[in-house]
Amino acid sequence: MADVEWALKGELVLSCNCTVFCPCVISLGQHPPTEGYCQTWAGFRVDNGYYGDTDLSGLNLGLIMEIPGYMSRGNWTAGLFVDKRASIYATKAFTKIFTGKAGGTTSLLSILVGNFLGVQQEPISYEVEDKKRIFKIPKIIDGVVAPIPGKTHGEDTVISNSEYWIAPEIIVAKSERSKMRAFGRNWNFAGRSAEICALDWSGPN
Repeated sequence: MADVEWALKGELVLSCNCTVFCPCVISLGQHPPTEGYCQTWAGFRVDNGYYGDTDLSGLNLGLIMEIPGYMSRGNWTAGLFVDKRASIYATKAFTKIFTGKAGGTTSLLSILVGNFLGVQQEPISYEVEDKKRIFKIPKIIDGVVAPIPGKTHGEDTVISNSEYWIAPEIIVAKSERSKMRAFGRNWNFAGRSAEICALDWSGPN
């Protein structure tokens, strides 16, 4: 039952195999990824978070996803990485949230993900250097993502007021480095599409 209140606030970074900016942000899943299919990893920095009485603040997460075509048609494959510092209760909470079983913002994952690869606890770092986001899970994900500069000097290219489920405002970005090796996958998306946005998810409603 999705009846426990939860919330995650912080930031997330996402790197995918699209050669130009991911069309899902604007099409809301009604247009296929640029390669016809999606492979992506995402990193999460939870500044403040809870699941009922379980504190989730100060922890990092990683997520990989594969989508065989249109995002909205489902049949996704997903795997979750939880911060090694997380307690067993926090790990269970994150698993419920990222499988959609906790309801709320991520509830659609319970419908769209057909193959869940499982959960691994690993040391995970999420750092900001100038405007670059550096996300690492040793021997698994090595990512450096930088915003695309906007026309106004010093400002990023931003998509705002979107109905995209991840966030209403997305910083358009590109991966400077993007390697992922896990669950039998070996990806390298350097130079391809990336996103940066605020993490502000909650549930169960």
